[in-house]
Amino acid sequence: MPVKNRFAELLPEITAWRRDFHEHPEILFDTHRTAGVVAEKLRVFGCDEVVEGIGRTGVVGVIKGKSDSSGKVIGLRADMDALPIHEQTGLDYASKTDGAMHACGHDGHTAMLLGAAQYLTETRNFDGTVVVIFQPAEEGGGGGREMCADGMMDRWGIQEVYGMHNWPGRPTGSFAIRPGPFFVATDLFDITIEGRGGHAAKPQETVDSTVVAAHIVTALQTIASRNADPVSQIVVSVTSFETSSKAFNVIPQRVHMKGTVRTLSNDNRDLAEERITAICTGVAEAFGAKATVDYLRNYPVMANHDEQTEFAAEVARSVSGACDEAPLVMGGEDFAFMLEERPGAYILVGNGDTASVHHPEYNFSDEAIPAGCSWWAEIVERRLPAA
Repeated sequence: MPVKNRFAELLPEITAWRRDFHEHPEILFDTHRTAGVVAEKLRVFGCDEVVEGIGRTGVVGVIKGKSDSSGKVIGLRADMDALPIHEQTGLDYASKTDGAMHACGHDGHTAMLLGAAQYLTETRNFDGTVVVIFQPAEEGGGGGREMCADGMMDRWGIQEVYGMHNWPGRPTGSFAIRPGPFFVATDLFDITIEGRGGHAAKPQETVDSTVVAAHIVTALQTIASRNADPVSQIVVSVTSFETSSKAFNVIPQRVHMKGTVRTLSNDNRDLAEERITAICTGVAEAFGAKATVDYLRNYPVMANHDEQTEFAAEVARSVSGACDEAPLVMGGEDFAFMLEERPGAYILVGNGDTASVHHPEYNFSDEAIPAGCSWWAEIVERRLPAA
């Protein structure tokens, strides 16, 4: 079964939805306009139930098949939020909000799932129930965690859950997936170094917090190179470094640093947290300074379930003719929280030769819409064959 003809017919309409979302990006949980548009469309389509405010600003739509002898319930999830990036695409439908843009393609994910929802409400050619999930705050806010904490899985009896993300560099509309760990755990750290500020001409009277912090940045790299097993995946990155002074002739009193840790195992998460704290406090003490470390366990490892992964790949092959093995991704993905609660799978759909995600010149490829919509629809019709 190739791309469904209905989605070729709907492509101009779905593209218009996508570009509207692109023009009006919303960050984290502030997805009020997007959620409102989604909820209204689901009601117009004829969903049997539409509920807003799940996980703060998430939306859930329920679509019942022609029959329900199976008693099965499948969840399909798309993320809605944008990123705090100033768009530089020059598109006619570029972001109208300074400092915010859909730089990861969540506008496309939302539009594709809406397209699938419209088709499924029109046809209802399945035996069971579909729950379409539109999630806020994937980009660091943990919206998936919030929706699960609101009892979404139990409230609608979801038994399996499937997600999708576009992937620049892959041929448009092609698919790739892998079983087991797919996206890594992402943790955050916040470090403050307190020294003794003073005049740059009299360093002997100071405890130079900048020098201390610079030594810490270098020392943190030994966690991956000298503490972790060389065959394991771990990345420690300092991504922000700010001093308390902006003057040329002042040694600052303090330095504030932020960063991220990416791992594939709880053992390495424990190791990173312990070593970051030990290195920061030890190096600071050696220089006569003081370090304060806050470590936040953020997204867990996103691991696909074997049976659902093979099924998702089979569906992808039916849509596009092939499904490649995806690489391990060192990025985080809060669909992990849903996969911890229910079996399921997450797949990549090609976005073509475009700028990478999280880039100010990125744009979702509308040509991928028919393949993405067809995959979601086929997940339902194959998993819940009509009685």
